[in-house]
Amino acid sequence: MNRRNALGMGLVCLTAVLATAFPEIGFAQSNLLAATWKLDLTKSKFNPGPAPRSSTLTYEAVGQGFKATNEGIDAQGNPTKGVFGPYSYDGKSYPVTGVAAYDASSYKLINDTTAEMTRTKDGKVIQTLIRVLSADGKTLTFTTTGLNANGQRINDFAVYEK
Repeated sequence: MNRRNALGMGLVCLTAVLATAFPEIGFAQSNLLAATWKLDLTKSKFNPGPAPRSSTLTYEAVGQGFKATNEGIDAQGNPTKGVFGPYSYDGKSYPVTGVAAYDASSYKLINDTTAEMTRTKDGKVIQTLIRVLSADGKTLTFTTTGLNANGQRINDFAVYEK
């Protein structure tokens, strides 16, 4: 076997190892999500509102999945902190702490850049989200529908940037 074929076989083997080591996270998601994201209030819409004053979303790789922490200041000036997971993109329910509206969330990948999340409270579906990672990996958008902690219908569009 010549050097070029050996290198090619090595890359094929490495790709196979990585694909089996991280089956539930797409390569684009795993490489680009693990970062800190800041809410861009000028590009986001919260219906019925009011919008939070700030929000920082941090994703970190944990084992073969992720953990997300969302910290910020709500519309009334109170600090907030929600912790999601650790979780995998397998459609199973994982714990959420620090959020009044829901106590668990499930995650499914739609494709390399899009995920669907379902948030529940005591086993009842409260919210559904679609999260999209931009092609350049610098923007995350969340479209959320359902109910807030007060039982009001929401239809939010949140834009986070690195």
